Amino acid sequence: MNHLPGERDTVPETEGQGGINGTMQSSRATAIDQTLTVILVSALLGELGVVFLNVLSRSVLGISMQWANEPAEMALSTIAFLGGAFAYRRREHAFIRSLTEALPPVFRRACHVFVELLVLTLAMTMGFSAIKFLFGRWGQLTPTLSIHVSWFALPLILSMIVLAVTAIERLLGQHRPTVFALGCGLVLVVLLLVLTSDIWQPWFAGEAAVVLILVPFLGSLLIGLPVGFALLLGALAFFFGSGTMPIITFAQTTISGVNNFVLLALPFFILAAVIMNDGGISLRLVRLVQVFVGHFRGGLLQVMVVSMYVVSGLSGSKSADVAAVGSVMRDILRREGYNVEQATAVLAASAVMGETVPPSIPMLVLGSVTTLSIGSLFIAGFIPAAVVGLCLMALIYFQARKANVGRLPRPSLRQLMTASVSGILPLLMPVILIGGILLGVGTPTEVSSFAVIYGLVLAGFIYHELGFETFMRGIIDCSAISGMILFILAGASSFAWTLTIAQLPQRLVGLLGSVYNSQLLFILASIVLLIATGTLLEGLPALVILAPILLPIAHQIGVSQLHFGIVLLIAMGIGAVMPPVGALLYVACAVCETTIEKSGRAMIPFLVVLCFAVLLVALVPWFTLFLPATFHLAG
Repeated sequence: MNHLPGERDTVPETEGQGGINGTMQSSRATAIDQTLTVILVSALLGELGVVFLNVLSRSVLGISMQWANEPAEMALSTIAFLGGAFAYRRREHAFIRSLTEALPPVFRRACHVFVELLVLTLAMTMGFSAIKFLFGRWGQLTPTLSIHVSWFALPLILSMIVLAVTAIERLLGQHRPTVFALGCGLVLVVLLLVLTSDIWQPWFAGEAAVVLILVPFLGSLLIGLPVGFALLLGALAFFFGSGTMPIITFAQTTISGVNNFVLLALPFFILAAVIMNDGGISLRLVRLVQVFVGHFRGGLLQVMVVSMYVVSGLSGSKSADVAAVGSVMRDILRREGYNVEQATAVLAASAVMGETVPPSIPMLVLGSVTTLSIGSLFIAGFIPAAVVGLCLMALIYFQARKANVGRLPRPSLRQLMTASVSGILPLLMPVILIGGILLGVGTPTEVSSFAVIYGLVLAGFIYHELGFETFMRGIIDCSAISGMILFILAGASSFAWTLTIAQLPQRLVGLLGSVYNSQLLFILASIVLLIATGTLLEGLPALVILAPILLPIAHQIGVSQLHFGIVLLIAMGIGAVMPPVGALLYVACAVCETTIEKSGRAMIPFLVVLCFAVLLVALVPWFTLFLPATFHLAG
C-alpha cells in the first residue's frame, strides 16, 4: 500500500532492542528526535517570521528586506533535508508495499532489511557527495549577505548522518543473519560492479542509459523503498553507471530541487491546514455548507463535496482536506444512515478538486518546475474544480434519486443568518490569499504567511480552540510532512536531471510521435500517462518529472500551457484516488474507518465521472482560461 503523511509504518523491529542495547538505542533516538524537533521548529518559525516581516516592512514602511530571501532559503533547505530525515525516523515517508505485503514472512523480512541497507548506502554516498560540494563551493558567496554557498549543503550532510544512524538502528533491530547475509551480498555486488565497470559501462552508453535510471528506481519502489529514496537511487545509478558525471553533481542537483523561493509557501500551507483542523475553522466551514446545501437530494454527500471545495481553498493539502471534512462528516453520515463505503468514495473523489483550488501544493510545485505563473494557476483553477464538483454532485443526485433517499428539511432564515455570521471570518482566509496575490500585496509565499498568522489569531484568540501545546504539536507534524514532500521534490530534481541527460524527453517525444501533431490525442495520452504515474508515485514526483517535458510539447502544438497544466493536475489527482494503490483513497478509508476493498467498489462510478470531468475540462479550454483573461493574467 502507499504510505501517507501522518500514517505510521508498521514494520516490525523485534530483535536487538531489549536490555542495555535497547535502552541505549532508545536514549539515543530520543536525543536525536529532540534535537531535530528544536532545529525544525526554529527553522519553520524563523522562516515564517522573516517572510511575514518582509511583507509588513514593504507594505507599511515601503522598505523591502532584500536580505530576507537568503535566510528563508536556508530555512527551507533545513526543513527539506532534516525534515525529510525526521519524517523517515517517524516512518512517515510515502512508499508502496502492496507487493511485499503479499510475500511470505521470510521474504517480506528480507525486503525490509534490504530497504534499510539501500537507505544506508544512499546516505553514505550522498553524504560524501555533499561534503565534496561543501568544500568545492567554499569560495562562492551569496549576493546579499555574502554567505558561503556551500553552507546550503550543511542540512543535506546532517540529514544523511541522521538517515545513516536511523538505518543502522533499524538494522540492529532486525533478524541478524538476514542483515549479515544481505549486507555482505550488497557489498560484494557493488565491489564486483566497480571492478568490472570498464566492461559493462559501454553497454549503457547512449539510449541504454535510461535503463540505468528506471530499473533501480522501479525495482526499489516495488520492494518498499520510500519514493524520495527510490528517486535518489535511480539518479545515483546513473551517476555511477555512466562514469561521466562527477559525484559532486549528485548533491548539487538534489540541493537545487528545493532552491526555489516559490516552495517556501509549501510549509505555510501545510501549517495553515493544521491550524484549520485543530482550531475549529474547518468545523465551522462544514457547518456553514451544511446549512446551505444539506437540503439538496443526496443531502450530506452533497455537503461533503461542497465542503471539500471550500476547505481546499484554505489548506492547500488534499490529505488535510480529507482529514478535516471526513472527520467532521463521518459520524453525522453514520447517524443519518448513509452507506459508509459510498461516503468514503465521495470523500476521496471530491478531493480531486483540491488539485486546482488555490492554494494548492501541486500548483506550487508545478509553478516551481515550469515557467507558469503561480498567480495565473491559482485563478485558472477555480472553474475547472467547480466543473469536477458539479459532475460529482450530479452523480450523487441521480444515485440518491434512484435509491429514493429522503431530503433534509430546508433551514430557517435564522439558521441561515447564524451560519453565515459564523462562517464570515473563516472565509476571509481565501480572500486574503487570492486578493493579496491579485492586488500585488505579495507573492504566494508572502501571502501564505499572512494566512498562517490570520489562522493563528482566529483559532487561538477568537475561537480559543488552539492551545500552545496543540500548536507546537502541529508545527512538529507540519515539519515532518513538509520535509517528506520537499525531500521527494529534491530527489525528483536529481532524478529528472539524469533523465534529461539520458535524453528521455527526446525519446518520449518520439514515442508520442503518432499523437504529436494532434492536440486531442496528445492531451488524451498525457491524461492517461498522468493518471497512471500519479497512481504509482503519489502525484508530485510524477508532476516534477513529466510536467517540464510535456508542457513545452503542448506549447509547440498550440495548446495553452496554462490550460494543459490544469488538466495535468486534475489527471494527477484522479491517479491519487485510483484503487487499489491510490494514496489518497487510503487516507479516506482511514478517516471513514472502512476497508479499501469495499470502498474500491463504491469508487467505480465516481472514477467514471472524474474521467468524464477531466475530459470536459480538457476539451473546453474556456473553463480554464476565462478567469485569467478577465484578470489580465498570462495564460
